Amino acid sequence: MQQLIAIAYIASAVLFIYGLKMLSRADTAVRGNMVSALGMLVAVVATLCLQGMHYHWIILGVVIGSAIGAIAAVRVPMTSMPEFVALFNGTGGAASLLVGWAEFNANHGAYADEGTSLISVIATYLAILIGGVTFTGSCIAYAKLAGRITTKPVLFSGQQIANGAILLGALVFGVLFCINPDASLAEISLYAGIAISLVLGVLVTIPIGGADMPVVISLLNSYSGLAACAAGFVIGNTVLIVSGSLVGASGIILTNIMCKAMNRSLANVLFSGFGSAEGATGGGGGEQGEAKAITAEDAYYVLEAASSVVFVPGYGMAVAQAQHVVRELGELLEENGAEVKYAVHPVAGRMPGHMNVLLAEANVPYEQLVEMDDINPVIETVDVAIVIGANDVVNPAARDDPDSAIAGMPIINVDHARSCFVLKRSMRSGFAGVENPLFFKENTRMLFGDAKASITALVNEFKGA
Repeated sequence: MQQLIAIAYIASAVLFIYGLKMLSRADTAVRGNMVSALGMLVAVVATLCLQGMHYHWIILGVVIGSAIGAIAAVRVPMTSMPEFVALFNGTGGAASLLVGWAEFNANHGAYADEGTSLISVIATYLAILIGGVTFTGSCIAYAKLAGRITTKPVLFSGQQIANGAILLGALVFGVLFCINPDASLAEISLYAGIAISLVLGVLVTIPIGGADMPVVISLLNSYSGLAACAAGFVIGNTVLIVSGSLVGASGIILTNIMCKAMNRSLANVLFSGFGSAEGATGGGGGEQGEAKAITAEDAYYVLEAASSVVFVPGYGMAVAQAQHVVRELGELLEENGAEVKYAVHPVAGRMPGHMNVLLAEANVPYEQLVEMDDINPVIETVDVAIVIGANDVVNPAARDDPDSAIAGMPIINVDHARSCFVLKRSMRSGFAGVENPLFFKENTRMLFGDAKASITALVNEFKGA
C-alpha cells in the first residue's frame, strides 16, 4: 500500500507541474486547471488511504468546505475575485499554522529527544510563522480590496523599526523553540511565535497602498505555498512539499515580474507607502485645461473610419462586467476592416492576470492580447486607443512628472495614439489616488457613463449603420 501511495504522489506532482505549465497560456488555462485539480484529487485519495485517519471528521470537513465553495462559486461576482483570492491565501496560511500547531501538540515533549529531526522542528516553526503572517496579512488585503478599510497606506512614526523589532523577536523565539531541550519552554516560545506572526502579518500589510495590491496578492500567494511546503515537512507528506514549493516559487516569480512592470523593487513595494496621501497629491504634471466629452454617436464616426484600434481594459471594465460587449465591439470593428488588439498592463485590475481572465471569459482570441512592451513601440500608429476603466496604468504623470507618486512606473502610452477615448463614470482618480493628466490631452475624449452601457451604445451604432 505504501508503494502505491508513493506512486500516486509522484503522479500528482507530475500533474501539478504539467497543469501549471498549461496555465501559462490563456487558450490552455482551463485544461491546465482541470489537470491540476485531477492531480489534487489523486493526492487526496492517496492520503485518505493512510492508516489512522478519523474519517468522520474528514467527511464533516468535506461537506462544510464543499458547501462554502459551491455557494462562493455561484454568488461571488468577478469584481470580487481579488478579495476572494486574498481569502483563499489566508485560509491556506491558517491551515498550515494549524497543522504545525497540531503536530506540536500531538508530539508534546518529543522535541527534547535526541532522535527528533532538527529539520522537522524548524519546519514546524516556519509553518506556524509563515502561516500566521499569511493569514492576517491576507485578511488585511481582503479588507482593503473590499473597501472595508482604507486602501491608502497606514503609516506611523517608527513603523519600519517596529516591524524589524517584531521580526527579530520572531527569529529569537524560533531559535529558542528549535534548540531548547525543555519542552515547556519550547511551548512558550511557540505560542509567542504564533502571536508575533499574527501581529506581523497585519503590520507588514497595512503600509501597502491600494495600487500595489496586485503585487501583494501574488506575494501572499507565495507565502501560502511556502507555509504549505513547511507543513509538508512537518507531517512528512511528499506531495504537500512539492505542491507548496510550486506555489511558493511561482508566486515569487510572478511577484518579481510585476515589480519589474512597475519599475520598483519588492522592498520598495513593501516599505515605501506607495499611494499615500502625502505622495498622491501630485501627478498633474502641470497639465491644465478642460476635459472634452464625446457622445457615443460621435465616437462611432471616429471608430468607423479607424484602421487600427487598441482596447486597454482596467478595473472599471470588471466593475461594469463589460468584457462581453467589448469583444462584440471588437468583432464589429474587425468586420469593418480595422485591426483590433487588446493591450493588457501587467498590474491592471486588482490581482495578477485580472484582465486576462475577464477577456478569456469573453472568448477574446488569445492572439489579439498584447503586452505593454509590445504595444508601446507602435502606439503612435494606432488610430484609436479605447481606455475602459483603466487609470493608473495609462497615467502620463508616471512618465512625465518626477514628483508624482507613481513616477517611474511603466505605463501604456495611450496618449501617443492618434486619438484616445477614455470610458469612465467620472473624473475621479484611480486606485492610487493620483490625478490623471491624460483626461486633458488634446487628443483625448471622455465618454462618460457606465462602461458596459457606453460600449453597448457603440455596438448599436455599428449595427444600425
